[in-house]
Amino acid sequence: MKENLFFVVSGEHPTLPSSEIKAILEAEGLSYSVRKQSFKLLSLEAQLEALQKVNFRSSMCETCGIELFECKGDLKEILSKINETDFSKVMAENESFAVRIKRTAGTSKDLRRDILEERIGEAILKATRSTFVNLKRPDRVFLGVLSEGRFVLGVMIHSRQRGSIATRRPRRRPVFHPATMPPKLARCMVNLARPKRTQLLLDPFCGIGGILIEAGLVGCRVVGCDIKLEMVKGCLRNLEFFRVSPLGLVRADARNPPFGPVNCIATDPPYGKSASTLGLTTVDLLKGFFNSAADLLVKDGFLCVASPKTVDVSEFGGEAGLELLESHYVYVHRSLTREIAVFRKR
Repeated sequence: MKENLFFVVSGEHPTLPSSEIKAILEAEGLSYSVRKQSFKLLSLEAQLEALQKVNFRSSMCETCGIELFECKGDLKEILSKINETDFSKVMAENESFAVRIKRTAGTSKDLRRDILEERIGEAILKATRSTFVNLKRPDRVFLGVLSEGRFVLGVMIHSRQRGSIATRRPRRRPVFHPATMPPKLARCMVNLARPKRTQLLLDPFCGIGGILIEAGLVGCRVVGCDIKLEMVKGCLRNLEFFRVSPLGLVRADARNPPFGPVNCIATDPPYGKSASTLGLTTVDLLKGFFNSAADLLVKDGFLCVASPKTVDVSEFGGEAGLELLESHYVYVHRSLTREIAVFRKR
Protein backbone atom coordinates (compact mmCIF):
# COMPACT_ATOMS: atom_id res chain seq x y z
CA MET A 1 0.00 0.00 0.00
CA LYS A 2 1.34 3.40 -0.96
CA GLU A 3 1.30 6.46 1.29
CA ASN A 4 1.91 10.17 0.83
CA LEU A 5 5.47 10.74 2.01
CA PHE A 6 7.58 13.87 2.42
CA PHE A 7 11.34 14.34 2.24
CA VAL A 8 13.11 17.47 3.47
CA VAL A 9 16.40 17.72 1.61
CA SER A 10 19.52 19.82 1.94
CA GLY A 11 19.59 23.04 -0.02
CA GLU A 12 23.16 23.15 -1.29
CA HIS A 13 22.06 22.15 -4.79
CA PRO A 14 18.76 22.67 -6.66
CA THR A 15 18.45 19.22 -8.32
CA LEU A 16 20.86 16.66 -6.84
CA PRO A 17 19.05 15.95 -3.52
CA SER A 18 15.70 15.05 -5.10
CA SER A 19 17.40 13.11 -7.91
CA GLU A 20 19.35 11.12 -5.32
CA ILE A 21 16.12 10.08 -3.56
CA LYS A 22 14.51 8.98 -6.82
CA ALA A 23 17.64 7.02 -7.81
CA ILE A 24 17.66 5.23 -4.44
CA LEU A 25 14.05 4.14 -4.86
CA GLU A 26 14.77 2.91 -8.39
CA ALA A 27 17.79 0.97 -7.15
CA GLU A 28 15.72 -0.59 -4.37
CA GLY A 29 12.95 -1.56 -6.79
CA LEU A 30 10.34 0.69 -5.15
CA SER A 31 7.84 2.41 -7.42
CA TYR A 32 6.88 6.01 -6.74
CA SER A 33 5.13 9.00 -8.21
CA VAL A 34 6.06 12.63 -7.62
CA ARG A 35 3.22 14.61 -6.04
CA LYS A 36 4.93 17.99 -5.54
CA GLN A 37 8.49 19.26 -5.64
CA SER A 38 9.81 22.58 -4.38
CA PHE A 39 12.95 23.97 -2.80
CA LYS A 40 14.14 21.58 -0.07
CA LEU A 41 10.87 19.63 -0.14
CA LEU A 42 9.87 16.55 -2.14
CA SER A 43 6.46 14.88 -1.80
CA LEU A 44 6.03 11.37 -3.19
CA GLU A 45 3.48 8.61 -3.24
CA ALA A 46 5.36 5.43 -2.34
CA GLN A 47 5.48 2.50 0.06
CA LEU A 48 6.45 3.22 3.66
CA GLU A 49 9.59 1.14 3.09
CA ALA A 50 10.90 4.04 1.00
CA LEU A 51 11.50 6.11 4.15
CA GLN A 52 13.89 3.59 5.67
CA LYS A 53 15.74 2.99 2.38
CA VAL A 54 16.27 6.70 1.75
CA ASN A 55 17.29 7.38 5.34
CA PHE A 56 19.91 4.63 5.23
CA ARG A 57 21.43 5.51 1.86
CA SER A 58 20.93 9.20 1.18
CA SER A 59 23.50 11.89 1.89
CA MET A 60 21.22 14.82 1.09
CA CYS A 61 17.93 13.91 2.77
CA GLU A 62 17.68 15.55 6.19
CA THR A 63 14.25 14.39 7.37
CA CYS A 64 11.45 12.23 6.01
CA GLY A 65 8.07 11.01 7.13
CA ILE A 66 4.37 10.49 6.46
CA GLU A 67 2.50 13.46 5.03
CA LEU A 68 -0.79 14.36 6.76
CA PHE A 69 -1.86 17.19 4.50
CA GLU A 70 -0.62 19.78 2.01
CA CYS A 71 -2.09 23.18 1.27
CA LYS A 72 -1.22 26.74 0.35
CA GLY A 73 0.99 28.68 2.76
CA ASP A 74 -2.00 30.70 3.96
CA LEU A 75 -2.90 30.89 7.66
CA LYS A 76 -6.65 30.53 7.15
CA GLU A 77 -6.25 27.48 4.89
CA ILE A 78 -3.64 25.90 7.18
CA LEU A 79 -5.92 26.26 10.22
CA SER A 80 -8.83 24.78 8.28
CA LYS A 81 -6.73 21.76 7.30
CA ILE A 82 -5.51 21.34 10.88
CA ASN A 83 -9.08 21.22 12.17
CA GLU A 84 -10.00 18.61 9.53
CA THR A 85 -7.09 16.30 10.42
CA ASP A 86 -7.73 13.26 12.63
CA PHE A 87 -4.55 13.19 14.71
CA SER A 88 -5.80 10.20 16.73
CA LYS A 89 -4.83 7.97 13.78
CA VAL A 90 -1.15 8.76 14.26
CA MET A 91 -1.00 9.16 18.06
CA ALA A 92 -1.43 6.46 20.71
CA GLU A 93 -2.62 7.05 24.25
CA ASN A 94 -0.01 8.40 26.65
CA GLU A 95 2.37 9.34 23.84
CA SER A 96 4.26 12.61 23.97
CA PHE A 97 4.77 14.88 21.00
CA ALA A 98 6.37 18.08 19.77
CA VAL A 99 5.47 20.35 16.86
CA ARG A 100 8.18 22.01 14.81
CA ILE A 101 7.88 24.38 11.88
CA LYS A 102 10.60 24.73 9.24
CA ARG A 103 10.74 27.63 6.80
CA THR A 104 12.82 27.34 3.61
CA ALA A 105 14.43 30.26 1.75
CA GLY A 106 12.48 32.87 3.70
CA THR A 107 9.11 31.85 2.26
CA SER A 108 5.77 32.91 3.87
CA LYS A 109 7.41 35.44 6.17
CA ASP A 110 3.99 36.66 7.30
CA LEU A 111 3.33 33.33 9.04
CA ARG A 112 4.75 33.08 12.55
CA ARG A 113 6.17 29.69 13.38
CA ASP A 114 5.30 29.91 17.08
CA ILE A 115 1.61 30.53 16.29
CA LEU A 116 1.49 27.58 13.90
CA GLU A 117 3.18 25.32 16.44
CA GLU A 118 0.72 26.42 19.13
CA ARG A 119 -2.37 25.89 16.97
CA ILE A 120 -1.25 22.47 15.74
CA GLY A 121 -0.38 21.43 19.29
CA GLU A 122 -3.81 22.50 20.53
CA ALA A 123 -5.51 20.51 17.76
CA ILE A 124 -3.51 17.37 18.59
CA LEU A 125 -4.35 17.61 22.30
CA LYS A 126 -8.01 18.12 21.48
CA ALA A 127 -8.19 15.17 19.06
CA THR A 128 -6.26 12.62 21.14
CA ARG A 129 -6.48 11.05 24.58
CA SER A 130 -3.87 11.27 27.33
CA THR A 131 -1.22 12.77 25.05
CA PHE A 132 1.11 15.51 26.21
CA VAL A 133 3.79 17.86 24.93
CA ASN A 134 7.46 17.02 25.42
CA LEU A 135 9.81 19.35 23.59
CA LYS A 136 13.04 17.57 24.57
CA ARG A 137 12.38 13.87 23.94
CA PRO A 138 8.99 13.44 22.28
CA ASP A 139 7.65 10.08 21.10
CA ARG A 140 6.29 11.80 17.99
CA VAL A 141 7.45 14.87 16.09
CA PHE A 142 5.00 16.70 13.85
CA LEU A 143 6.90 18.71 11.27
CA GLY A 144 5.38 21.53 9.28
CA VAL A 145 7.35 22.79 6.28
CA LEU A 146 6.81 26.12 4.53
CA SER A 147 8.31 26.03 1.04
CA GLU A 148 7.61 28.23 -1.99
CA GLY A 149 4.10 29.14 -0.92
CA ARG A 150 3.25 25.60 0.19
CA PHE A 151 2.68 24.16 3.65
CA VAL A 152 3.11 20.45 4.36
CA LEU A 153 2.41 18.88 7.74
CA GLY A 154 3.64 15.39 8.47
CA VAL A 155 4.82 12.92 11.07
CA MET A 156 8.60 12.67 11.15
CA ILE A 157 9.80 9.06 10.88
CA HIS A 158 13.53 9.45 10.24
CA SER A 159 16.01 12.27 10.71
CA ARG A 160 19.69 12.23 9.82
CA GLN A 161 21.99 12.27 12.81
CA ARG A 162 23.96 15.48 12.98
CA GLY A 163 27.64 15.11 12.22
CA SER A 164 27.31 11.60 10.78
CA ILE A 165 28.79 12.61 7.41
CA ALA A 166 31.44 14.82 9.03
CA THR A 167 33.07 11.73 10.55
CA ARG A 168 34.12 10.74 7.03
CA ARG A 169 35.56 14.08 5.98
CA PRO A 170 38.79 13.71 3.97
CA ARG A 171 41.00 15.15 6.73
CA ARG A 172 39.70 12.58 9.22
CA ARG A 173 40.96 9.68 7.11
CA PRO A 174 44.39 8.06 7.55
CA VAL A 175 45.45 9.25 4.08
CA PHE A 176 44.47 12.70 2.79
CA HIS A 177 44.57 14.20 -0.69
CA PRO A 178 43.32 17.73 -1.47
CA ALA A 179 41.51 16.66 -4.65
CA THR A 180 39.31 14.14 -2.84
CA MET A 181 35.57 14.63 -3.36
CA PRO A 182 33.54 15.49 -0.22
CA PRO A 183 31.74 12.45 1.22
CA LYS A 184 28.27 13.95 0.74
CA LEU A 185 28.78 14.34 -3.01
CA ALA A 186 30.59 11.00 -3.28
CA ARG A 187 27.65 9.21 -1.61
CA CYS A 188 25.23 11.04 -3.89
CA MET A 189 27.17 9.88 -6.95
CA VAL A 190 27.10 6.30 -5.71
CA ASN A 191 23.33 6.50 -5.33
CA LEU A 192 22.91 8.09 -8.77
CA ALA A 193 24.69 5.02 -10.18
CA ARG A 194 21.75 3.03 -8.73
CA PRO A 195 23.52 0.00 -7.24
CA LYS A 196 21.51 -2.59 -5.38
CA ARG A 197 22.97 -3.96 -2.17
CA THR A 198 25.72 -6.54 -2.87
CA GLN A 199 26.04 -5.46 -6.50
CA LEU A 200 29.51 -4.74 -7.88
CA LEU A 201 30.54 -1.09 -8.21
CA LEU A 202 33.76 0.03 -9.88
CA ASP A 203 35.70 3.26 -9.47
CA PRO A 204 38.46 3.18 -12.13
CA PHE A 205 39.93 6.49 -10.89
CA CYS A 206 39.69 5.55 -7.22
CA GLY A 207 42.33 7.94 -5.86
CA ILE A 208 42.39 7.48 -2.08
CA GLY A 209 38.96 5.89 -2.02
CA GLY A 210 36.31 8.53 -1.36
CA ILE A 211 33.70 6.99 -3.66
CA LEU A 212 34.56 3.39 -2.77
CA ILE A 213 34.15 4.14 0.94
CA GLU A 214 30.61 5.42 0.36
CA ALA A 215 29.72 2.52 -1.93
CA GLY A 216 30.98 -0.01 0.60
CA LEU A 217 29.03 1.60 3.43
CA VAL A 218 25.73 1.26 1.54
CA GLY A 219 26.39 -2.45 1.03
CA CYS A 220 28.01 -2.65 -2.41
CA ARG A 221 30.85 -4.96 -3.30
CA VAL A 222 33.59 -2.66 -4.57
CA VAL A 223 36.57 -2.78 -6.91
CA GLY A 224 38.87 0.03 -7.91
CA CYS A 225 42.06 1.01 -9.64
CA ASP A 226 44.31 4.00 -10.09
CA ILE A 227 47.31 4.65 -12.30
CA LYS A 228 49.38 5.77 -9.31
CA LEU A 229 50.58 3.13 -6.87
CA GLU A 230 50.69 5.57 -3.93
CA MET A 231 46.99 6.31 -4.50
CA VAL A 232 46.14 2.62 -4.47
CA LYS A 233 48.05 2.15 -1.21
CA GLY A 234 46.33 5.18 0.32
CA CYS A 235 42.96 3.92 -0.84
CA LEU A 236 43.51 0.56 0.81
CA ARG A 237 44.41 2.21 4.12
CA ASN A 238 41.31 4.38 4.02
CA LEU A 239 39.04 1.48 3.13
CA GLU A 240 40.46 -0.56 6.00
CA PHE A 241 39.86 2.37 8.36
CA PHE A 242 36.15 2.32 7.49
CA ARG A 243 36.03 -1.49 7.45
CA VAL A 244 35.29 -1.73 3.76
CA SER A 245 36.87 -4.80 2.14
CA PRO A 246 37.35 -4.39 -1.62
CA LEU A 247 37.07 -7.39 -3.91
CA GLY A 248 39.93 -5.94 -5.92
CA LEU A 249 42.16 -2.89 -5.73
CA VAL A 250 45.01 -2.62 -8.21
CA ARG A 251 47.30 -0.23 -10.01
CA ALA A 252 45.93 0.02 -13.54
CA ASP A 253 44.96 2.36 -16.36
CA ALA A 254 41.26 3.30 -16.28
CA ARG A 255 41.20 3.03 -20.08
CA ASN A 256 41.96 -0.69 -19.76
CA PRO A 257 41.05 -1.87 -16.24
CA PRO A 258 41.70 -5.55 -15.43
CA PHE A 259 38.15 -6.33 -14.30
CA GLY A 260 35.22 -8.31 -15.62
CA PRO A 261 31.62 -7.08 -15.96
CA VAL A 262 30.36 -4.67 -13.29
CA ASN A 263 26.84 -3.51 -12.41
CA CYS A 264 27.69 0.15 -11.82
CA ILE A 265 30.50 2.66 -12.19
CA ALA A 266 30.86 5.86 -10.15
CA THR A 267 33.99 7.92 -10.60
CA ASP A 268 35.64 11.34 -10.50
CA PRO A 269 38.48 11.33 -13.07
CA PRO A 270 41.40 13.73 -12.67
CA TYR A 271 41.22 16.83 -14.82
CA GLY A 272 42.95 20.11 -15.33
CA LYS A 273 46.53 19.17 -14.45
CA SER A 274 48.83 17.14 -16.66
CA ALA A 275 50.57 15.67 -13.60
CA SER A 276 47.35 13.96 -12.52
CA THR A 277 46.59 12.64 -16.01
CA LEU A 278 50.14 11.53 -16.87
CA GLY A 279 50.36 14.04 -19.71
CA LEU A 280 47.08 13.10 -21.39
CA THR A 281 44.53 15.77 -22.16
CA THR A 282 41.27 15.56 -20.24
CA VAL A 283 39.45 14.88 -23.51
CA ASP A 284 41.71 11.95 -24.48
CA LEU A 285 41.49 10.50 -20.97
CA LEU A 286 37.69 10.68 -20.84
CA LYS A 287 37.22 9.29 -24.35
CA GLY A 288 39.33 6.26 -23.50
CA PHE A 289 37.53 5.84 -20.18
CA PHE A 290 34.05 5.93 -21.73
CA ASN A 291 34.96 3.25 -24.24
CA SER A 292 36.21 0.93 -21.50
CA ALA A 293 33.21 1.73 -19.28
CA ALA A 294 30.80 0.77 -22.04
CA ASP A 295 32.57 -2.59 -22.39
CA LEU A 296 32.61 -3.25 -18.64
CA LEU A 297 29.01 -2.39 -17.77
CA VAL A 298 26.37 -5.09 -17.85
CA LYS A 299 23.18 -4.46 -19.82
CA ASP A 300 21.10 -1.77 -18.05
CA GLY A 301 24.12 -0.91 -15.90
CA PHE A 302 24.64 2.70 -14.80
CA LEU A 303 27.58 5.08 -14.91
CA CYS A 304 27.84 8.27 -12.83
CA VAL A 305 30.83 10.44 -13.71
CA ALA A 306 32.06 13.89 -12.69
CA SER A 307 33.81 16.09 -15.24
CA PRO A 308 34.38 19.77 -16.01
CA LYS A 309 31.32 21.48 -17.48
CA THR A 310 33.49 22.64 -20.37
CA VAL A 311 33.93 19.01 -21.51
CA ASP A 312 30.98 17.53 -23.41
CA VAL A 313 30.72 14.14 -21.72
CA SER A 314 27.34 13.50 -23.34
CA GLU A 315 29.13 13.30 -26.68
CA PHE A 316 31.71 10.84 -25.33
CA GLY A 317 28.99 8.71 -23.77
CA GLY A 318 26.92 8.72 -26.94
CA GLU A 319 29.93 7.68 -29.04
CA ALA A 320 30.50 4.78 -26.63
CA GLY A 321 26.87 3.67 -26.94
CA LEU A 322 25.65 4.96 -23.56
CA GLU A 323 22.41 6.86 -22.98
CA LEU A 324 22.57 10.11 -21.01
CA LEU A 325 19.83 10.12 -18.35
CA GLU A 326 20.53 13.29 -16.38
CA SER A 327 23.10 16.01 -15.72
CA HIS A 328 23.65 18.25 -12.71
CA TYR A 329 26.07 21.17 -12.49
CA VAL A 330 27.98 21.83 -9.28
CA TYR A 331 29.94 25.08 -8.87
CA VAL A 332 33.33 24.44 -7.24
CA HIS A 333 35.24 27.69 -7.81
CA ARG A 334 35.63 30.38 -10.44
CA SER A 335 37.49 28.18 -12.89
CA LEU A 336 35.63 24.91 -12.29
CA THR A 337 32.01 23.84 -12.45
CA ARG A 338 31.52 20.08 -12.28
CA GLU A 339 29.00 18.22 -14.38
CA ILE A 340 27.62 15.14 -12.62
CA ALA A 341 26.30 13.02 -15.48
CA VAL A 342 24.44 9.71 -15.30
CA PHE A 343 24.44 7.22 -18.20
CA ARG A 344 22.81 3.86 -18.81
CA LYS A 345 23.96 1.01 -21.02
CA ARG A 346 21.06 -0.23 -23.11
